[in-house]
Amino acid sequence: MATSRRRFIQTLTATSAVVASKPSWSNASAAPFISCNQYSWFTFYEREKRSWGENLDASLAEYVKSGLKAFEPSFYSTNDVKTLAPLLKKYQLALPSAYIGSILHEDAESQKTIETAIAIAKEAKPLGLSILVTSPNPIRWGGTEIKSDEQLIKQAKNLDLLGSELKKQGITLAYHTHDAEFKAGAREFHHMLQNTHPQNVSLCLDAHWIYRGAGNSQVALFDIVKMYGKRVVELHIRQSVGQIWGETFGEGDIDYPRLVRELKTMNIKPLLVLEQCLEPQSPNTLNAIQAHQQDLAYAQKVFKGWV
Repeated sequence: MATSRRRFIQTLTATSAVVASKPSWSNASAAPFISCNQYSWFTFYEREKRSWGENLDASLAEYVKSGLKAFEPSFYSTNDVKTLAPLLKKYQLALPSAYIGSILHEDAESQKTIETAIAIAKEAKPLGLSILVTSPNPIRWGGTEIKSDEQLIKQAKNLDLLGSELKKQGITLAYHTHDAEFKAGAREFHHMLQNTHPQNVSLCLDAHWIYRGAGNSQVALFDIVKMYGKRVVELHIRQSVGQIWGETFGEGDIDYPRLVRELKTMNIKPLLVLEQCLEPQSPNTLNAIQAHQQDLAYAQKVFKGWV
């Protein structure tokens, strides 16, 4: 896809200088609000030939006009946390979670990733951070390569270690995926969850990446919910229509009401995070604020009782 997370990471990295137990909402109590990952805003800004975060103050001023009251940023260093902190206060935004990239299948990079993640968590916890989401990098973004068995074993061990260290700080590590993890029989995805401890590694269920990675299959999505639903602490929310990402979250290829029912049956109430991103074929009728206003309104209906 044109607006790849790789490009997003490269963009934010270039501007970063300027810019225990499960969380309570994962079991008995409802999430207090619906959050949103900044990547969806990045895709809207890119379509409008603008750069999200170039002026983070101005970007967040638009963000809150959508009605959103919580924010899931991507952090690459503690400097990013320090830059964001006063703006969270200015715009009265909660920070229940954050996303970080990670390289955990290579020895040298793994140690660096773990050290950086721990430092970010320490810096962000006073701001309200409870969940740190990570999606271990593929060998090459957009590539066809798959990790070797040795690399998968190493990655699972490092993922579990990272989760264990974050747990000591009262932060939950949530494993997140894109579509690459579902290649070759979803061996990477399953190995991470079969070979990490649930008390160390939870799951950020990105429903649409699972759906797409499994060949546009709701069967696969709901089988995964049956297998790993008890580990879900966060839900990334995205919809497609005819297998193309919609401009807004609404009815489409994934049966979100069913997903809610199945998670409720397990007594799981995850943190809800909108991530209704654009791809080249997506409709083009709304700006970022308008689209996210509609996302929020529909999500409040679908997830009624959780928010």
